[in-house]
Amino acid sequence: MTTATEISNRIIEAVMAQKLAPGSRLGEQQLAMLFDCSRTIVREALTRLATRGIVTVSARRGWYVIEPSQDEAREAFEARRVIELGLLHQLKVVDKAALRQLKSHLQREKAALAGTDVGMRSFLLGDFHVCLAECLGNSLLADTLRDFTARTTLIAMLYQSSHDAAQSCADHVRIVEALEAGDIARAEALMSEHIGTVQSALRLQASSDPLAGLRDALAPVSKSPAQATPPARARKPRATPKSSTPPASDPDAPADASTYLGALL
Repeated sequence: MTTATEISNRIIEAVMAQKLAPGSRLGEQQLAMLFDCSRTIVREALTRLATRGIVTVSARRGWYVIEPSQDEAREAFEARRVIELGLLHQLKVVDKAALRQLKSHLQREKAALAGTDVGMRSFLLGDFHVCLAECLGNSLLADTLRDFTARTTLIAMLYQSSHDAAQSCADHVRIVEALEAGDIARAEALMSEHIGTVQSALRLQASSDPLAGLRDALAPVSKSPAQATPPARARKPRATPKSSTPPASDPDAPADASTYLGALL
């Protein structure tokens, strides 16, 4: 039977692969059917993710993937900067096994960039930071970074990041090269620049006005000159025929109101 840990890990992976968008609903019954387990196990997994700040629950609406605010977006990047730069700052040397693992990860990133699996590409680019923490021997920070990376992935989706995936991979390559050369200070500076570049690519101002979408939709429609109603023409009165035969319809006469409404309906 699937465990709560396996379910939470799958959800984290789906977020990092951009397969679960911010605000996605996570129904307990649907997840229980999908993973062939009880709703109790699903609820346990979702509760863990809520504690880790990945999902949220509403008494009326159920479980949903979080939709970080602009302030939460800034806090998430600040937290990542503190953790990752601190991790590198205290580093003395990187052993050969760690470098081999990092280089192997970079090869997978490059292969994903050359391929068509956008989800795998997104996951690997985010997972590089988790892999780096693991290679440097801090599994606790690796777990923390996994959660923060998932949050920043959601932030990038929500605020329409314009950051280039190829640039992220190139940044990672330079960081590993600096570590291999033993230049820890340069690796730290490159990491700071990389995180800053990713953050600056967010379009945070796009949603600064919560009524922007509705405001645009309900703005007055301006008519072009061609659509404007032409002024009424002055018409000369016509003599009424003395014949008893009713006059023919005048094509220039204004349409009857009831006929006009009928056409609309």
